[in-house]
Amino acid sequence: MNRVLNRANRRVSLGGATALLIVVALASQLLGFYRNRLISANITRFDPGSTDAFFAAFQIPDFFFYTIAAGALGVAFIPFLADHLERGDRKGVWELVTSLLNMLTLVMFVVAMVTFIFAEPLIHHIVAPRLSGVHLYQAVMITRLVALNPLLFTLSGILTSVQQTFGRFFFFAIAPLFYNLSIIVSIYVFKHNVGVIGLGIGALVGAFIQLIIACVGLVGLGFHYRPKILWRSKDFHRILRQLPPRSIDQGIDQINSIVETNRASQLGTGPISYYNFALTLHNVPIMLFGTSIATAAFPRLAARLSQNRPDLFRKDFLAILRGMIWISLPIIVICFFCRAYLARLLFGTSAPQVAFIFGYLTAAIFFRIIYSILSRYFYAQKDTRTPLMVSIFAIALNIYMAFNLAKPQAYGIAGLAMAQSFVAASEVAILLTVMLFRDHRMLNAVFWGGVARILSVTGFSILAAFVMISIFPLRIADVGIVILGAKLGSIAFVTLLVHLAVSYLFELEEAAPVVAKIKQIILWPVRIQ
Repeated sequence: MNRVLNRANRRVSLGGATALLIVVALASQLLGFYRNRLISANITRFDPGSTDAFFAAFQIPDFFFYTIAAGALGVAFIPFLADHLERGDRKGVWELVTSLLNMLTLVMFVVAMVTFIFAEPLIHHIVAPRLSGVHLYQAVMITRLVALNPLLFTLSGILTSVQQTFGRFFFFAIAPLFYNLSIIVSIYVFKHNVGVIGLGIGALVGAFIQLIIACVGLVGLGFHYRPKILWRSKDFHRILRQLPPRSIDQGIDQINSIVETNRASQLGTGPISYYNFALTLHNVPIMLFGTSIATAAFPRLAARLSQNRPDLFRKDFLAILRGMIWISLPIIVICFFCRAYLARLLFGTSAPQVAFIFGYLTAAIFFRIIYSILSRYFYAQKDTRTPLMVSIFAIALNIYMAFNLAKPQAYGIAGLAMAQSFVAASEVAILLTVMLFRDHRMLNAVFWGGVARILSVTGFSILAAFVMISIFPLRIADVGIVILGAKLGSIAFVTLLVHLAVSYLFELEEAAPVVAKIKQIILWPVRIQ
């Protein structure tokens, strides 16, 4: 058993970590789609207000989690652990980890009590004022059920951040799978008795299982728990100083989410669910090609600076940034042209509304992917304040635009998606400007020349996608995974193939290793006995 655990938890390369995170993130997102499809088929179809209650119920717990604890889960924490590992000081690593665990456990337990006690006024007066009596009751019950989730997520997040610092990603990657699985099981178990409230039970059980998986991932690392907080530790003080900017950064994102839920609730019954379903689609490529790659790369970027090698830091960062641009652009093309296919395949009767909203969110996908690595540039240098200031501006702008664009007499629910895309572009533009101001050599002519060539290649990808949807149009009678999956798969495959082939002809460096790997797989020798 220990051999299996140690093998699963061993150090992997950047490429291996990226591949692992992408594969598991894809599995997690597929589970998320299946979960939402089940919710849509079993709950939204018969009572859209119930799923409005479900999505509204998570806003307050998520707000407290991101505002208070999320800053500790990686970017404000890993660079300090990397410094200790570089010095070979494992004792110092465990002292920092246990101090942070103990402190945040106390804080998040108090938060859980506050959430449980004040769930009803928070939902009714802030999150979704227009929820009807029965749906308000459902939202309050679910909120109380998941009140402990921020504490559980905090503990598992700290433990998996430690594993990332050691270059071990397996248990960090698989833990969220069990969260979605638990909610899926709860749909089948509770749909005929407690209904949507049962999903809250599933979420709570899933959070417990996620923590257990994170604990298993510590096997072989020599973790030593100490029931005390080392207040005199200088590095612990430095981490605590880094936490507020990062946590506030995450927290104001959640404020934005609460505002969006509030605005959607003003548009009647259903828009909260439709918007959240569209956000689920929007989050998939961001998780796969933004968060996964940036998460895998972050420990290496932090280590380069710990080694006092800014030249290697710059080289690695630019290579990762270009690669993310190259891989994200054809994905955006597929998302835009195939939005109706995706929505009908995944959300059934909710498809028209979801596809309409998702179309406006596709631009945000690209900028969110790029933001995920740009923010790591600052976090690796222990700078959490710059992304915070940019986020404050961006969220203020997004809230202003949401109130003006999401009015019934303006663009309705699509106005929220428009605001998201515009604000995501603004964030990236500001961070790039600050980065260039600090290091004018960071984005040189070679980099911009490569980006220009990637954009040229994307033109062929757009043409390929347009031709394919003309050959395989979406018809009213198209239903089911076989027909929709075949059409969607054909369009996506040809678009990606054209993007790769033209990139290779244009001699883009990102295409060469992919083509080499494909050749290796195709030409793999087969021994005949």
